[in-house]
Amino acid sequence: MIHSPGQHLTHPLSVFDRIYIINLASREDRRKETRAQLENIGIGIPYSDVEFFEATRPDSPGEFPSVGARGCFYSHLGVLRDAQEKKYSSILILEDDLNFSNDFLNRYVDIFHDLQEQSWGFFYGGYRIDSEVELHSLGCVLVQPADSVGCAHFLALRAPAISIAADQLDTMSKRAAGDARGGPMHVDGAYCWVRSSNPELNTFIANPELGYQRSSRSDIYKIRWFDRLPLLKTVVATLRKFRNF
Repeated sequence: MIHSPGQHLTHPLSVFDRIYIINLASREDRRKETRAQLENIGIGIPYSDVEFFEATRPDSPGEFPSVGARGCFYSHLGVLRDAQEKKYSSILILEDDLNFSNDFLNRYVDIFHDLQEQSWGFFYGGYRIDSEVELHSLGCVLVQPADSVGCAHFLALRAPAISIAADQLDTMSKRAAGDARGGPMHVDGAYCWVRSSNPELNTFIANPELGYQRSSRSDIYKIRWFDRLPLLKTVVATLRKFRNF
């Protein structure tokens, strides 16, 4: 369920039934960084309603743009299927390259309170958006079904959007790339297809964002040359840490 505004919350994200953190088993570096981010907002790991969900790493891209895009898509689909099976009313999906905004603790109460007052299906705490809606409104802001919202590193869904998204992503994964009805693609694009085809599922964003993607070696795109060489890999990782603070 989405907990009522007056209900005592055990931590800032406990407005959601379950928090999933998508993470490849090989990326202990990101698990460590994510634990630090959660500790910064008062959530210690392990915690009963927070779990690291093992990401999928396929051997080939299949019909998807890349191996990483396919893995990300199926990782999100795995989360949705798990939530569907366990009948969660609301979930929060975090990717393991998330940084919470510096003012998260100052703003989350008002934003989540406003969200609870709405009929919502999707909520983006972090995103890229083409529409200028975020320039005109602050707080918990409604976006239109046709608005393209990019990224899926800080995304919440509420029933029935959970099951609808799970079923539609599953169907899309079985089509050919470029199918006019929506085929294999990056998962943030897939969520946009779900939103546009189900306009009754209202979408809200936090403006300004509550979280953003930190700089780190990508699991979706091809690894760049400086992430392949051991010495440079260490130097680049150190520089990224400075950039993220």
